[in-house]
Amino acid sequence: MRAFQFAIVLLVVAVWFLNLAPAAPPERIVIDTDSGVFGDDGAALVMAARSPERVTIEALTLVAGNVWVSEGAGYTSRILKLLGRTQLPLLPGAQAPLVNSPALAQAAAKQWPPLEYSGAFARPMPPLPRDQEGTVKSAVDYLIETLDRAPGQVTVLALGPMTNLAIGIRLRPDIQTKIRRLVFMGGNVGVPGNCTRAAEFNFWFDPEAARIVLRSAIPKKQMFALDICNQAVLTRARFDEIAAAKTPITELYREDYGDRYPGFYQHADAVGYLWDELAAAYLIDPGFVTKSEQRWLDVDTRFGPGYGAVIPLDKSLAPDATPVELMLKLDFTRVFKLYKELLTR
Repeated sequence: MRAFQFAIVLLVVAVWFLNLAPAAPPERIVIDTDSGVFGDDGAALVMAARSPERVTIEALTLVAGNVWVSEGAGYTSRILKLLGRTQLPLLPGAQAPLVNSPALAQAAAKQWPPLEYSGAFARPMPPLPRDQEGTVKSAVDYLIETLDRAPGQVTVLALGPMTNLAIGIRLRPDIQTKIRRLVFMGGNVGVPGNCTRAAEFNFWFDPEAARIVLRSAIPKKQMFALDICNQAVLTRARFDEIAAAKTPITELYREDYGDRYPGFYQHADAVGYLWDELAAAYLIDPGFVTKSEQRWLDVDTRFGPGYGAVIPLDKSLAPDATPVELMLKLDFTRVFKLYKELLTR
């Protein structure tokens, strides 16, 4: 009996000490985004902004992808205003991919159709606002300076093409090892692409940048490719659960997902997917990922039908490269619960 009582006392003391132990500080993150009206980038931003106990957003950097940078600045500013977070730095980045271009996209669509989605390439680039003509610190400069000030302490959450990060690595190769970790959405390994048959959009829009990043020495690279995103299906019924909340954020969500992609109001049987949202959710609740594997990965940068496809890495070409943790399986009930709670809060 005494032994049992002593064990109970030890348990109570242990719980007491655990309650006194300080919680881990929030992870410092820079969000690199190509956000349109709302979509998956906007949802990911809302999820991160509403999880201050898990992440602290240092800044948002803009990259061309879904839209051109000046368009993305307007859309992202609107979301930040709805969140009451207009004080966050919003920095313009690369205005175009390293090599890919509207002309190349048109040539590819003719030679190797179909090209399902071309993002910003579908529209002419708008004139650059005056405050982005050199008077504002660029996304790349900000990223380099931040990593210099806090090596090993800042995570990059990459939600679009990785042009900004690739330029930073080329300008200052030493920043690779100063990044705490890179969590990103992009690529497809064992499933077809959603842009071309071979490639996912973020990797197709700037394959050369994706190759630089996958061949980099960033200590930890965690990849949410279409392989796991295809398991996170957004149906009309799930969309309605979010839209029913009728908050300023969910009204924008309803407008975008209902009237644009995937257009639930025009096509009740349409489906969408959680893409960037999964990468953001991983910073908040990593337990929803139930299977992942370490892979050595590269990107096909030859202009052809495989442009932007993920391929195995020949390590002799990149001896300093680190492997990628490829996310493969998820608990959808768990991650959708988090997604719904944060969007409708």
